[in-house]
Amino acid sequence: MSAPRTVPVTGWGRTAPTAARLIRPRSYEETVAAVRSCGARGGIARGLGRAYGDAAQNAGGAVLDMTGLDRIHAIDADTGTLLCDAGVSLHRLMEVLLPLGWFVPVTPGTRYVTVGGALGADIHGKNHHVSGSFSRHVLSFELLTADGAVHSVGRGTPLFDATCGGMGLTGIILTVTLQLHPVETAYMTVDTERAADLDDLLARLAATDHRHRYSVAWIDLLARGGALGRAVLTRGDHAPLDALPAGSRARHRPLAFRPSRLPAPPPMLPEGLLTRRTVGWFNELWYRKAPHARAGELQPLAAFFHPLDGVPHWNRIYGRGGFVQYQFVVGHGHEDTLRRIVARLSERRCPSFLAVLKRFGDADPGWLSFPRPGWTLALDIPAGLPGLAAFLDELDEEVAAAGGRVYLAKDSRLRPDLLTAMYPRVDDFRELRAEIDPHGVFVSDLARRLGL
Repeated sequence: MSAPRTVPVTGWGRTAPTAARLIRPRSYEETVAAVRSCGARGGIARGLGRAYGDAAQNAGGAVLDMTGLDRIHAIDADTGTLLCDAGVSLHRLMEVLLPLGWFVPVTPGTRYVTVGGALGADIHGKNHHVSGSFSRHVLSFELLTADGAVHSVGRGTPLFDATCGGMGLTGIILTVTLQLHPVETAYMTVDTERAADLDDLLARLAATDHRHRYSVAWIDLLARGGALGRAVLTRGDHAPLDALPAGSRARHRPLAFRPSRLPAPPPMLPEGLLTRRTVGWFNELWYRKAPHARAGELQPLAAFFHPLDGVPHWNRIYGRGGFVQYQFVVGHGHEDTLRRIVARLSERRCPSFLAVLKRFGDADPGWLSFPRPGWTLALDIPAGLPGLAAFLDELDEEVAAAGGRVYLAKDSRLRPDLLTAMYPRVDDFRELRAEIDPHGVFVSDLARRLGL
């Protein structure tokens, strides 16, 4: 285990850094020792740092970098089950699994997250309406709790449901056993179409989502009037082998994983690049270049699932001030709330060019798991936008009043008084935490802020 060092730690949004002792264990035994040495301010596990807010920060305490535990222990290529350390990244799993004809069952917009982080945040992807969240495909996991014991945790138990979406606060996930998804190629067949406005988009999603495993829409949040909520809708499915052109490079090596990467932006870009005007130009170009309707386009997996991963450190484009990633969900029957929020974002001219809407399917049992049946909108906003905090507080209140919630893995500013309205099982979560971690060994900036 490397010697701890005190460093500033921040989320992917690069707002509100706090200093913590960074510890990088390289074995289970070192992880136990690290937990015992956390001190009065406790510790929290951290993966690849892609939580946007303060979930993997711990001011004045310890942060345990778990990426040193990154072994793949076993793969059953017949049944598609995997046993791996929690520090393994989804990127590494794709490198290993695709040549065997298997794919991760759920992936978010980046493959640079760890398996432990995926479970702790109970991530979702473009296939939630079909496949649910990450925890639905987890068969079991090993969890190191505050007393130094390692528990084998299976589905249907309170500890399983508290850990899935529990943001690392029940303990440190050591290993995960995961059910994989079979594929014939490393390509997708993709349908793309424009939606003229928000109502048109919702109607298309509700009517045809069931035909595709993956579905997502980019929304122009600067569009107004009759074009309010105009969008580009993209649906995809894993391409079968016979969809690849005969004699092509793809057909010759159908399961090859070849993600491309562009040069990284400079360490610091000037402030003010993402203005209403520049984002407006981008949104207009993005919408106009999309086809009115195109079916069956072949795309590599990386291009379909993780386009931003091709730009290392893309979060630098927001400058020194960083950005806020805001994601909420409201249930079916609350489309008026979604319309009002989209209209308010448009009226305020929020310069967001990464705004996506998806339809969620059935929820999974995690007590703090984010998805529930309905509509989820995620958007990025430069953190320095005047009046942003008060504006987002108002949106939070609208979301809570509609029975919705915000995503804790992306949150950095939710008021604690709204947490219970958004997450009805939060008191159960607190009660279990008090039982298994009475001295608060596992804690984060997010946990302190929200009283978790």
